[in-house]
Amino acid sequence: MHRDLLGQAFAAMRHDLRKTTLTMAGMAWGIATVVLLLAYGNGFGRAIENIFQSFGATAVGIFPGRTSQQAGGNKAGVQVRFTNDDIELMRNNVPLCKHVVRMSQKDSSVQNGNRTFTMPVMGMDPAIEEIWNLDMGEGRFLNDEDNDRHRLLAVIGSEAKDKLFSGMQAVDEDIRINGVEFQVVGIVKARMQEGDDDDNRTIYIPYNSMNVLKDNHYLDGIWMDSQGLDHDKLDQTVRDTLAAAHNFKADDQRAISVFDAQKQLSQFGIISLALKILLGFIGTLTLGIGGVGLMNMMLVSVTQRTREIGVEKALGARRRDILFQFLAEAMAITAVGGALGIALSYVVSVSVGRVTFYSAMAKHAEAGDIRLIVSPMILLVAVGILAVVGVVSGMVPAMRAARLDPIEALRYE
Repeated sequence: MHRDLLGQAFAAMRHDLRKTTLTMAGMAWGIATVVLLLAYGNGFGRAIENIFQSFGATAVGIFPGRTSQQAGGNKAGVQVRFTNDDIELMRNNVPLCKHVVRMSQKDSSVQNGNRTFTMPVMGMDPAIEEIWNLDMGEGRFLNDEDNDRHRLLAVIGSEAKDKLFSGMQAVDEDIRINGVEFQVVGIVKARMQEGDDDDNRTIYIPYNSMNVLKDNHYLDGIWMDSQGLDHDKLDQTVRDTLAAAHNFKADDQRAISVFDAQKQLSQFGIISLALKILLGFIGTLTLGIGGVGLMNMMLVSVTQRTREIGVEKALGARRRDILFQFLAEAMAITAVGGALGIALSYVVSVSVGRVTFYSAMAKHAEAGDIRLIVSPMILLVAVGILAVVGVVSGMVPAMRAARLDPIEALRYE
């Protein structure tokens, strides 16, 4: 029976091939639009994730500020200063935190031969490599032994290497930072960098070696790895712990600032989801226009084949037989048009490749651009939308055909 229905459907499609082709083209364009818009929304979300991954998607930075509220007899405006004791507090009060890293920074004069530049120098504990997702291009990063022994070693950014060494070998060579000689042991690969940001010009040295450049008793910041932690609870725990240690109110937002990359990524995730829903809705409307075309074509077909329907009913065809006959024809047009549309969407996604997004604002940011990737989930959603549109568009004409009075149908001229 199903084979007969499909045979009748394809025979009817061939009867008026031009009209059928135009209707299929409308359905193909509609489903291709749905797939490509969903792929764009998916690509946008993935681009945002790549941007955060580049800088360390689980990084949490804690920075001292000034109090803005009176607390414990202290007036507002007191400078908060972090020390090594605060590192131990973080390790004890945030036990699930994988790494806790000290940071000290200073813009310094960096020299190699007759080349001299002012660059940011950061004294860091070695775990910052994992927290910031630093990817080594040459050599190695700093380790705990370098830090414990106060070794005068440096890891430099890709742009710093270009400026200081101009394409020459840099690893195992010496540079001078504020007159102090450091040996280069590694080069960090180029990172995404907006405008004049100094990410790729940064010089990394062991935190304990920073004392040759400045007094590093007080920390300029603390970095932690927040993977697997409740981010709202983490923020509150950090504020409560440091407030008790430094005698300021935990709700004083200016006393310390907390940057949580994962929390910001979650906020962008909400924006990304809203964009996907909006694009899916727009694509569905476009497909709906194709569905209206299909419905119109099928209604015309019902009118043209009224006598045929009357003959079928006179020979014993039931209402549901007529219903399924016309619905099968509508679904066959929908299926063929959908297959063509999905093939078109693949061709377009491959042809377009990468859509400029973050690379328009930042250097080395190709990973932050949008790629139209047609995933299995997108296809599943698109096919579901297509099926609903096809059934709705085909059901109205099919019901009209099924309800025709056989006597009136036979009299139809």
